[in-house]
Amino acid sequence: MSKLLPATLVAISLLLNCTQRLHPAIAATCASKCPPPPLAFVPGQRINFQVVNATASIVLVEKVEGTSAIPIRPGQEVRFQRWTGTEPNMSVVFWDATALPLLTRVSKPNDDTLRIELRPGGRPPGDRTIYILNDGRVTVF
Repeated sequence: MSKLLPATLVAISLLLNCTQRLHPAIAATCASKCPPPPLAFVPGQRINFQVVNATASIVLVEKVEGTSAIPIRPGQEVRFQRWTGTEPNMSVVFWDATALPLLTRVSKPNDDTLRIELRPGGRPPGDRTIYILNDGRVTVF
């Protein structure tokens, strides 16, 4: 019994000491720190593509099952007019002519335009495809 009392006192003091350091969690909305909404278009909408080559080498761009590869020089911007979004799961494939990895930034400058900016970098093999799903969402692979 005499050994049980000091052990109990030590355990209680450790528990009280630990609970004083705990901070209660505060719930809040993400109003000021929300991630941007996912990039998407209205399903079936006609989409203009802008492809910008921000690399130091030639980049080849191809619409899967629609065009042959189009070379884009460094610093060049190419526009593809009115590809329809009604095609099932439309894809745009791109690659660096020197096989370097690419980093892709996509944006929606207006309601019917998808801007694809190709930059050097990323981990090999890098970004290679823009995929537009039937529901209008845009995904980078």
